[in-house]
Amino acid sequence: MGSIFKRKLFRQDMIRCVLCKDAPCTQACTEMDPAALLRSIWFDNELSAAAELPALNPCSGCPAPCEDACVRAHEVPIRKLVTRLCDEVKTELDVPAPTDESRLRTDLCGIPLENPFLLSSSVVASTYDMCARAFEAGWAGASFKTICQFDIHEASPRFSAITGDNGSIIGLKNIEQLSDHSVEENMEIFRRLKEKYPTKFILASMMGQNEEEWESLAGKCEENGADAVELNFSCPNMADGGLGSDIGQVPELVERFTAAARRGTKIPVLAKLTPNTGNMSEAAQAALRGGADGISAINTIKSIIGVNRHSYVSSPAVHGMSALGGYSGNAVKPIALRFITELGQNPVLAGMHLSAMGGVETWADALEFILLGAGSIQVTTAVMQYGYRIIDDLKSGLNYYLAEKGCRSVKELKGLALENVSATTDVLERDTFLFPRFLRNDCIGCGRCAISCADGGHQAIRMTPERKPVLDGKKCVGCHLCVLVCPMQAVVPARKRIRKREHRTGI
Repeated sequence: MGSIFKRKLFRQDMIRCVLCKDAPCTQACTEMDPAALLRSIWFDNELSAAAELPALNPCSGCPAPCEDACVRAHEVPIRKLVTRLCDEVKTELDVPAPTDESRLRTDLCGIPLENPFLLSSSVVASTYDMCARAFEAGWAGASFKTICQFDIHEASPRFSAITGDNGSIIGLKNIEQLSDHSVEENMEIFRRLKEKYPTKFILASMMGQNEEEWESLAGKCEENGADAVELNFSCPNMADGGLGSDIGQVPELVERFTAAARRGTKIPVLAKLTPNTGNMSEAAQAALRGGADGISAINTIKSIIGVNRHSYVSSPAVHGMSALGGYSGNAVKPIALRFITELGQNPVLAGMHLSAMGGVETWADALEFILLGAGSIQVTTAVMQYGYRIIDDLKSGLNYYLAEKGCRSVKELKGLALENVSATTDVLERDTFLFPRFLRNDCIGCGRCAISCADGGHQAIRMTPERKPVLDGKKCVGCHLCVLVCPMQAVVPARKRIRKREHRTGI
């Protein structure tokens, strides 16, 4: 089933890399594609990347013209990173790189998917050209930006973000609305896409204003090549007049409009539900009663990002005003996982397809949703930040994991983690401690663990004069705050649990 592999490389090892378009490092290298290797490290895909490297380090004896050509010359240790992939990662691999992607094949309500990855309904899937380029890149399909009969006029600007220390987007707020193309224009796009890419999955996101519109739009989508329809009951930016997330918060409306769409089409119907509610099961069960074949979740979360300290306006500011908007990105993944777990554990919904989204950047993110019951994965914010090219690492990372685990199909993983999650903490064992353990060779003596333990924990760590952390077993409660704050990943869980009555004086 594959060994437990401790990660060797992290984003922080290449934090100055900006993941260039047409990267100069690759243009300067005659042996390999260093930009692709850097992306693989960034997207938690070091195993698959290392498996593709030759046995001998291609950087051995090389003067590293890639680092000279870098847009941040000599700030990204490309040669060192590739060497570590060869010497530290490749040498510990259990299986070679898979030779095909057959393990990734799955289906959405019985319709084949070449892999589980779809673009979610948004700007990233809003034109023929964009979807065509995504399909060529390797995406299995797309949920096209929501079709409607409204007169859409977008605001400018319409995005704002919370960013990390290197400028990467952690969470994105948008005040974007629906497709600004006419229904007829979007139907033409569907026909062209299905003619050019007959094996790609077209999921037609749609929103009506009444039962007649939900029914007629569903029928038109089917007639023009859509493989399934996705009912947008969740857009936080289309709430006025009982639209969008206002519908998703009222199970009766979800059932009524799902039934209307069901009357209009024979292809699968998915209800896209809102996280702006206490629970999702009531709306999901209403969608099932209305005839839905699956659920898409989650849409974005209503949010405010920042308030300008001088103008007192939130972001994005449009002529001195702002508004609630939808929050997405890696920051919302824990919330999305919570809702997918709720749906996956609901016996009433057994057999419904779950198309999951919310914070997926890497194949490992996607895997977590699959383990909690998702049958397909949708992505937007990571594509907006990094481009369609992330599909390479999504596919190769998941494919390598499946090969390492001895799985013949990604379907074998679906829902495997559900039985290990409880809605409450009452079921947790509370009679033992799992102490932290310090990796002395990796520790640099910064003392961050001691600071956090002193001011946010239980005062169980002290630093020696040699700047080495020492644990007081009488005070430690095994909370693992120190594990989380260590910048060098030099604090890890101990190998075995200790009963509370058997506290030791130090570790």
